[in-house]
Parts: sequence; structure tokens; C-alpha cells
Amino acid sequence: MYNGVHVSEIIEMAWSDEVSFDSIKLNTGLAEAEVIAIMRKHLRRSSFCLWRKRVTGRLLKHSRLTRRNDNAVSLV
Repeated sequence: MYNGVHVSEIIEMAWSDEVSFDSIKLNTGLAEAEVIAIMRKHLRRSSFCLWRKRVTGRLLKHSRLTRRNDNAVSLV
């Protein structure tokens, strides 16, 4: 458990496309780097690599980038 949250719940949130790293931090208190470390420790190497490819640069996993993108779209 990390901050009262089971590892399986953290992994589930991290895999979800709808849950940003900011939401994970709000719910668990874990920063993005800590989530990455948990994923690295508890997933098989191939699963971790696949997950990292999915989330790297993905706007939905970074709500700050998503908000910027939403603002740009709303101005058009």
C-alpha cells in the first residue's frame, strides 16, 4: 500500500486513459515519478515498456497540457 491505496488501484488508474497523473496525485498523493516507479516495480518489463509508450506524450495523462489544448480549441 502507498498512502493507504493498494498497488492494484494505482496500476488501474495509471493504465486508464481517462485518469490523468494530476488526478492520481489528488487521489493518492503520489507524483508522476512515483507512479512510474510503482509501475516499473510491479509490472513485467514488457508491460511497463508498453505502458510507457502509451502514456509518453499523451495529452489526457497530463491535465495541464489538456487544459492548454482545450483553451486553444475554444478560441478558434
